[in-house]
Amino acid sequence: MRNTVTVVAPLAVGVAIDQIPAGLAMTVGALNTMFTDLPGPYRLRMQRMFLAAASAGLAALIGILVGPYTAAFVVVAALFGAIGGLLVALGPVAARVGLTNTIVMMITAEMHLSPGNAPGVAALILAGGLLQMLMAVAAWPLQRYRPERFALATVLEQLAETARTRPDSSQPPPVTQAATEALQLLHGEHRSRGIAVQSFRIIAELCERVRIDLLSLGDLHARIRERDVLARIDALLKASDAVLRHLAEAMYNAEPPLRAERDMAGFDVLVETLAHSRRDLADPRDRRLSRIALARAQGLAGQLRSLVRNSDWASSRGEIRAELAEARLPAALRPGNPLQTLRANLKLSSIALRHALRSAVCIGVAVACERMLQIPHGVWIPMTAAIVLKPDFGGTMQFGVLRVVGTLIGLLIGTAIAHVAMDGVALRLTLMALLCFVFRLLVQVNYAVGVAMLTAMLVLLLSFEGVAPADAVEMRIVGTVLGSVLALIAYALWPTWEGRRITNAMATLIDAYRDHVRAVLGRDFAALYETRSAARTARTNALASLERLRAEPKRGPTKARLAWAESFLANAHRLIRATLSLEALLRDETGLPHMPELDAFAEQTDRALGRIVDALREDRPLTLPSLRPSERQLSDALARLTDAGATGIALADACDRIVDAIDTLAHLLQRETTTGTTADSMATA
Repeated sequence: MRNTVTVVAPLAVGVAIDQIPAGLAMTVGALNTMFTDLPGPYRLRMQRMFLAAASAGLAALIGILVGPYTAAFVVVAALFGAIGGLLVALGPVAARVGLTNTIVMMITAEMHLSPGNAPGVAALILAGGLLQMLMAVAAWPLQRYRPERFALATVLEQLAETARTRPDSSQPPPVTQAATEALQLLHGEHRSRGIAVQSFRIIAELCERVRIDLLSLGDLHARIRERDVLARIDALLKASDAVLRHLAEAMYNAEPPLRAERDMAGFDVLVETLAHSRRDLADPRDRRLSRIALARAQGLAGQLRSLVRNSDWASSRGEIRAELAEARLPAALRPGNPLQTLRANLKLSSIALRHALRSAVCIGVAVACERMLQIPHGVWIPMTAAIVLKPDFGGTMQFGVLRVVGTLIGLLIGTAIAHVAMDGVALRLTLMALLCFVFRLLVQVNYAVGVAMLTAMLVLLLSFEGVAPADAVEMRIVGTVLGSVLALIAYALWPTWEGRRITNAMATLIDAYRDHVRAVLGRDFAALYETRSAARTARTNALASLERLRAEPKRGPTKARLAWAESFLANAHRLIRATLSLEALLRDETGLPHMPELDAFAEQTDRALGRIVDALREDRPLTLPSLRPSERQLSDALARLTDAGATGIALADACDRIVDAIDTLAHLLQRETTTGTTADSMATA
């Protein structure tokens, strides 16, 4: 709603005071900056929106100055395309700013304004962007911690989903993205500072502990056969779902968690019934697993009680406060130096540089052709090419198709609206506001619907400049089709296949998991904060690489590599899920026992994972001795301990699962390298 008001208000004021060109310029600035109004800390939101507004003003200034000179315009357009393409290395927000600035530069270049007007137009575009920024942070003094509350509420909702659905161990551990965003809010460079933030950090840490216990119980629920025990675990997970959902509601609304407190009243009774149900089990395996389940249920009850207490904005866990008071953002999530990141991508093997070169050539050719052929309103061609062209095949194809479909639908809607409302300024402004609102609401849900709304809105904007709707339809259709075709041709001539890159992503993932396993088995509790976050980042990148591979044409080698990658990733998930079960033991009073057999197992596990990483990165055959003898020695030693109890049983069970996952990973990797490196035929990028 605030984005819509800020886009439409300058134009409405311009119409009212008979300064429509000035109103349009501010509207363009507000529309451009709107794309960077994303959730996050207010300080970060203000910074990125200010940079977007300032860079749009500079792009407009450059566009007006070079617009009359075709040769200079072609060079500048290619340069903007290259810079915008390279910015994908800095993340989606930077890439979006680079794209929108390229579009602003091309639009202002086609306005044929005199150089003397350049500073004024640039200032108006900057003013529109700054107005959008001020609207975005206007609630900062009144709702200082709203982003933090919403981020934690999202984590709680996803924890409730975990309790409700119990994802199996071949799936990635859930709550990855939400937990990462919460960490960035609470510990990042742009975090809020105040006493309340300490309580938020406590809640975030408790959420992590709850997540581990939920995953452990979910895994046990899938492995136990006794129906009575399963029913008890199922009741505990359902109760956890209710508590977490009500905590999320309270966090969203900044209210005391009264409903969650009521939900917790009967939780201990459920834990006690689980303890009774396991006593008469005849199956030794179920008896062993149910004992582990009881320990995790008791831990979950304690974490949920603490979470309910701390959600009422007061800390009752002073030791956690002391532990997290000076916590920094994990190294894996800290933003690197942008210049160093860009410098590191100045090589042809970099996806960002290849995308930058493709964009430069594609946009430069499009601008040169439309200028030489003197196509009326031909700027739509390079604009569409810039929007459609993405670093990967799937993104380019998807955006190309959806943009064409959305544009055609939007043109029909916009033309019909403009014809009906052409004589009514107030009606056109109202309809433009409605289209802007729907666009901002739905563009993240369905790109084609968003493009349709944006296209219709642009038709109405052009009508304020006196461009007839029929002309807008024709130029937009021609520009969209030609620009999309040009982008697809550019990608087809020099594609970037995912092929070998997914192997590197898997290597990075296993390396991150290796660090986490080492920290858990080495009882290095302080390192878990870093290794857990690094594993999440690597997992997100690996999943994104897999999605890009799925979007590529299903050729023979691609099918084989895709099947291998899916199996490899599923077993990597099994590895980390087993490790998370061990991590839960570190919080218990007994912790992991100090045993030479455990130290030997940890060393051999670390060496095995290191060999898998090296084989992936060097694309060479893998010979890996089984970890099973070491695991059997540890299991026998644990059986001889009289005081190991539930901890010993859980440790033996988790180590058995770790060995099974590593052996399967080694088998998959050995099969991949011995049956012919399918990556070789796909890495010709």
